[in-house]
Amino acid sequence: GGSKCKQPYAASVLNISAMSFGSLSGNAVEALNAGAKIGGFAHNTGEGGISPHHTKNGGDLIWQVGTGYFGARDEAGNFSDEAFSKNAARPEVKMIEIKLSQGAKPGHGGILPAKKNTPEIAAIRLVKPGTTVFSPPFHSAFSTPLELIKFVEKLRVLSGGKPIGFKLCIGKKSEFLGICKAMVQLNSFPDFITIDGGEGGTGAAPPEFSNFVGMPFLDALAFADDALRGFGIRNQMRIIGSGKVLTGFHILRAMALGADTCNSARAMMMALGCIQALECNRNTCPTGVATQDPVLVNGLVIDDKKVRVANFHKHTVDSFVELMAAAGIASTDKINRSHVYRRVFMNMVKTYEEIYPVVPEGSLLDGGDSPIEYDIYLQRASAQHF
Repeated sequence: GGSKCKQPYAASVLNISAMSFGSLSGNAVEALNAGAKIGGFAHNTGEGGISPHHTKNGGDLIWQVGTGYFGARDEAGNFSDEAFSKNAARPEVKMIEIKLSQGAKPGHGGILPAKKNTPEIAAIRLVKPGTTVFSPPFHSAFSTPLELIKFVEKLRVLSGGKPIGFKLCIGKKSEFLGICKAMVQLNSFPDFITIDGGEGGTGAAPPEFSNFVGMPFLDALAFADDALRGFGIRNQMRIIGSGKVLTGFHILRAMALGADTCNSARAMMMALGCIQALECNRNTCPTGVATQDPVLVNGLVIDDKKVRVANFHKHTVDSFVELMAAAGIASTDKINRSHVYRRVFMNMVKTYEEIYPVVPEGSLLDGGDSPIEYDIYLQRASAQHF
C-alpha cells in the first residue's frame, strides 16, 4: 500500500490469480482458498464476486471488481457504493483490484455460459439464472485515465483504506502512458498495478483473442516498469506480474523485469487437477475444476486438493529462493535485468538489461530527455481520453 493506504498488506511473492466462482466450481474455489490459508498466500476472487466458497476457509482474498461490478452493483448493473462498501469491509478482503482487461481476452469482457449460471451463482452476481452473462468490454463508472485514478481514490475511501489497484493487459502503449500522465496530474496513485500478458489463457476464451490480442507478458512488464520510472512514480506503487508464471525461475524472471510479486492461475488449476481438457465453456470439465455439474464437481476432493495447492506454492517459492541464493541475491529488491540471460540468435546471448534497457528516472516527464522510441507514444498519450 502507498502513502494513502491505511491497511497495507504483506503479500507472498506468489499468489493465486483471478478465477471466478462460476467459471470454476465451488469445490475448486474452496480448495484454492483453503490452500491459500495453509500456505499464507492470497487468492484473487476473479470478477464473479465473493461467494461463500471464497470465505468458508478464511484464506486471504484479493477482491476483483470487473466491468460487471458483481458484488458491487445495483439491480441495473451500475456500480453501487453501498454494495461495494459492504463487501470491501469483509475481514478476508485484503486488497481490491479493478479489472480493466485480462490477457485471455483483452477488450472482450468475461462470459458466463448459461449452462454454468446456476441459481447460486446468479444470486451472488445479481443476474437471472440460466442465462448467458456477458461482462461489458468497458467500465461504466469511468471512461478516461483521470476518471480511473479518481475511481481508485473513491474505492480506497469506501474500503476504509485498503490497497486499491487495477489490472490490465496492455494494448496501445500510449494509453498506459496516458494513465501515467493522469497519476502525475492528480498526484494520486494506485497501490498496485497488475500486468497481465497477452498469452494468458482459459478454455473459455475465443482462440483469436487468447492467441493474438495484447502485449506479451515480458514486454508488457518491462514497459510498465519503464513507463512508471520515466514518470518518476515507480516508488509510489507495486507491480504484480501475471502471465504463465509456473516455476521459481518464472518468478525471478518477472522480478528482473520489474514485478514486485506474481500471480498464477494456470499452475494453480493444474495443482487442483486440471488436465487442460478445454471444456471450460461446456460445463463438462472431467476433473470438476471448471464445471457446475454436481456429479463432476463431487469428483474434486477438497481435502486432497487444498494440500496440493499449498504444496505447489511452497515448493515453487522454495525453488525461487534457491535460485536467488545461487546468484548471490540477498533480497528480492536486488533482482535486476542484468541477472537473466536470453538467447536472441543462434550465436548471440544478451541480458535483459541489453534487450530492455532501463528508462532513466523522470525522463518521460515534461522537460525530460525521453528516449526517442517513446516520443510518438508520448505525443499520443492523454490523461483526458483513452
